[in-house]
Amino acid sequence: MLAILYHYYTQDEQQTFRGIIQIYMTLTINNLRIYSGYLLIGLLGLILLGGCERNTTDNYQPDYSAASPFTNKVYIFGVHPQRNPKKLREVFGPMVDYLNQQLPDVRFIFEASRNFQSFDKKIDQRHFDFVLPNPYGTVRAIDMGYQVFGQMGNQGDLRGLILVRKDSDIRTAADLRGKELSFPGPTALAATIMPKFYLHQQGLNVKKDIRPRYVGSMESSLLNIQMGAVAAGTAYPPAWRMFQQQQPNLARELKVIWKTDPLPDNSLMARDDIPAELVNRVADTLLNMRQTTEGLKALNNMDLSAFIPANNDTYLPVRTFITQYETQIGPVDAP
Repeated sequence: MLAILYHYYTQDEQQTFRGIIQIYMTLTINNLRIYSGYLLIGLLGLILLGGCERNTTDNYQPDYSAASPFTNKVYIFGVHPQRNPKKLREVFGPMVDYLNQQLPDVRFIFEASRNFQSFDKKIDQRHFDFVLPNPYGTVRAIDMGYQVFGQMGNQGDLRGLILVRKDSDIRTAADLRGKELSFPGPTALAATIMPKFYLHQQGLNVKKDIRPRYVGSMESSLLNIQMGAVAAGTAYPPAWRMFQQQQPNLARELKVIWKTDPLPDNSLMARDDIPAELVNRVADTLLNMRQTTEGLKALNNMDLSAFIPANNDTYLPVRTFITQYETQIGPVDAP
């Protein structure tokens, strides 16, 4: 029987067969004989299954089904790390869940990033299929071949806040000279780049007069202020509102002392090789979330009134601001 099986299989399978026999012949020590027998039976079974599987292809006929062309693809939806990964999933995960509910023939997964540096690297590598970046990440992603199809609709929310403890003696920007300030990360537009530019406009040399501490998220920045680990720190309005709601006792110890001017809010983007039909469906679903009960819940969870239409040109003011910043201060991603 073994000889018949041997001649039935291909050269590769015959080579595997010979290997099995050799293993069996070497396992002749008395206390291993029983295990070698199990090995032989198990591996022969695998080969027999392989032969059966091969036979099924002889009568293969193509299956012309009406399944969606997107069914077998998983699309990664990334969100910029304005909060720690767990909190980010709690806030933005329902939006991705909503997409899966409304587009059942497509599969989306939510992906958080450990910090801004990791998130920026993923954009540079075109890792995300869909992404919700901050405005600086938006112009960076446009340069990497992503296209804007919407933006967060809370106009005026994309601005920087500089906070201190209520018992702080900081009154003017000059009082921050030589002090340590907490920021989420070097490329956080609202909570790093815009506050730095504001302090620059107030006469500080932000390269020399302050000592930045990059703490990974806005929540961490607020906690550093509350604990007195830094003289001041930054956030942006949605993160500050959420901190006030979730940590009211800690938030009562802080106060906002300065606000920057606003810029266009965070965008919705798709990589340029995603099928246009799918991008249009995703855009239609997200831009009309207010029309369903579940959509409203997801929007409220993000502290967001709505997503609104936008395109690449919406973020031209951000490019102008970045150019101004880099001309007067230096590269935005330099600590």
